[in-house]
Amino acid sequence: MVSLPAVNLATVIDAHPDDAPALISRGKVTSYGELRRQVGELRHGLLGLGIEPGDRVAILSANNWFFVVDYLAVLGVGAVAVPLNPASPLAELTHQLAEVGARTAIVGPSSRIGGVSSGGATALELEHLVASEHAGLAGAISMEGLFTGAQAPVVPRASADLATLLFTAGTAGAPKAAMLTHGNLLANLQQIQSHPGRAYRSSDVGLGVLPMHHIYGLNVVLMLTLMAGASIVLVERFDPSTSLETITNHHITVVAGAPPMYHAWLAMPGAAVGSAGEAALRGLRLAISGAAPLGAESALAFKARFGVTISEGYGLTEASPTVTSSVGGADNKPGSIGVPLDGVEVRLVDSDGSDALAGDAAEVWVRGANVFAGYWGRDDATAAAITPDGWLRTGDLAVVDEDGWLFIVDRAKDVIIVSGFNVYPGEVEEVLASHPGVAEVAAVGVPHPHTGEAVKAFVVPVSGRHLEEDELIEFCADRLARYKCPSKVMFVDELPHGSTGKLLRRALR
Repeated sequence: MVSLPAVNLATVIDAHPDDAPALISRGKVTSYGELRRQVGELRHGLLGLGIEPGDRVAILSANNWFFVVDYLAVLGVGAVAVPLNPASPLAELTHQLAEVGARTAIVGPSSRIGGVSSGGATALELEHLVASEHAGLAGAISMEGLFTGAQAPVVPRASADLATLLFTAGTAGAPKAAMLTHGNLLANLQQIQSHPGRAYRSSDVGLGVLPMHHIYGLNVVLMLTLMAGASIVLVERFDPSTSLETITNHHITVVAGAPPMYHAWLAMPGAAVGSAGEAALRGLRLAISGAAPLGAESALAFKARFGVTISEGYGLTEASPTVTSSVGGADNKPGSIGVPLDGVEVRLVDSDGSDALAGDAAEVWVRGANVFAGYWGRDDATAAAITPDGWLRTGDLAVVDEDGWLFIVDRAKDVIIVSGFNVYPGEVEEVLASHPGVAEVAAVGVPHPHTGEAVKAFVVPVSGRHLEEDELIEFCADRLARYKCPSKVMFVDELPHGSTGKLLRRALR
């Protein structure tokens, strides 16, 4: 049996100068030397709680200092980090914690779990509930109290050891936890850094506004910045105007975002952007868009107004995530996701399993060291997603032109993409179907000017029952993350079904 080298993703911060700035969060600068010390102290505190290699530790925090230190410390003790959306309602969080068998949860200042009363660890079936003193969580272990000044070394891990579990809609089916190893995540960081135009420089200052419980914000924004020894300005909530101030004041050089960010800036009138904001955008060294299609018209409009070329890429959680990039092409093609990164193989495969011809739409298959280890506790779903010879079936359809540039044309799956986040219709439908007044329901994605897509639900009420749209939207808000909730509910007498009884979502779209 081949022995894998010892590695731990948490060590990406180790090689940089002590005084180099690493994080800017809530107005405070943390240097790499300070960050290493703080992470080492929290590692010691977590070991004192009995956290062992392989234990699942949930992290519920917005984009701030708390998230970064928590994530690196959890990885550093050899545990498996499970970043969760801090804005998710308690019912959703409880299900996710149980799904992965989390022993511990660490809660930052802005999580909705803060409504849990004392004894919350027991209620959540956790051994430990650790929270910042700013989280307002009674009965929890103080996170600040774990910083005693004592240090603990990083626990070596093999490349195949799990680093993180991230919930995703997957290449098909309901949300499940994707298993990403230390080797997967490091491989993708190295694949990006080996791209001459895409790599971060130590002199860069990145905008950290993409949520870090999402693989794009986690690995492409946060960890890529830290690997390069660059600086990241952590932003907890995106606002077009204040984000421009941040870009201006901190001399941001790299923005990696989702299409709604760029659309929001484009929609701002000239007076709102101002000369300083326009100069700041024009000064960007690198502007990246991913998580959803940007659209050629938006890319061209942004270039015309701000003089910035937005380079699109393509990725998915199961690929850690980046697969392709359009950065640095001799002739950037708006609307294209570019070409595969070095070390990543891509095929376009027809329904009969053969390679598609140029110009023909076919499913994107991906293979490389960045491809995930499978879905937690779901051998059936893993087997459906990964072929015996290691190809990941993405469920996305693309075409390739004569130059080898790829263009996404459709999704073979029913996933709705809201502000770059995957929403699986079945999850929304399951929640709405549990309402006593709902006889049948279907959820689909519809275009939205700010979020790309939004969730729209079609509901057949129980005979004789009167329902209100707001009633059902509020019902969902108590059980699902806000971005998963329908923004519109239509009441209908019946839903379209095929001859086999299968719901025809395409007819609703």
